[in-house]
Amino acid sequence: MMTEIALNILDVTENSIRAGASEIEISIAADTEKDILEVLIRDNGCGMNEEQLQKVTDPFFTTRTTRKVGLGIPFFKQAAESTGGSFTIQSRVNEGTCVKAVFGLSHIDRMPLGDINSTIYTLVVFNESIDFHYRYAYDGKEYVLDTKEIKHILDGLSFQNAEVSGFIRDYLDANKAEVDDGRTL
Repeated sequence: MMTEIALNILDVTENSIRAGASEIEISIAADTEKDILEVLIRDNGCGMNEEQLQKVTDPFFTTRTTRKVGLGIPFFKQAAESTGGSFTIQSRVNEGTCVKAVFGLSHIDRMPLGDINSTIYTLVVFNESIDFHYRYAYDGKEYVLDTKEIKHILDGLSFQNAEVSGFIRDYLDANKAEVDDGRTL
């Protein structure tokens, strides 16, 4: 089992990338009053047919040829449900997939969010052909990182340029700290 929710997000997003997504939305929202932490990952990749969708939470099912098991989605589902939360996955062929995990925020079995900024940074900087829309919210305060907007401003300058990647890292760090007041999820 993965030790951080951020690693589950990375795993599911890598599935989206392998599925040929050109747009990926990642949303993380914590609500202390409702006592929930909601994670949503939506893509416009190739999607799954009904048979694949029915099997995707089975740890002995994978579409990858390099291994015989696919533990990412089943562990993510188990992690959410073990906190009294829920897990849903919807998909349509040629339209994309949406994964939603809801965790009991204060539940003793909820794994920490982990280093979400490094996860988002890595996804964005090393997959710049993909448009990412990332939203982080905590008790009604939020910020968004939208790579379409950044690409427009940069006018072709690579995200791997040291100044650009440094800006992205600083943007994630500063905005997260402002939104959650430095609290650890």
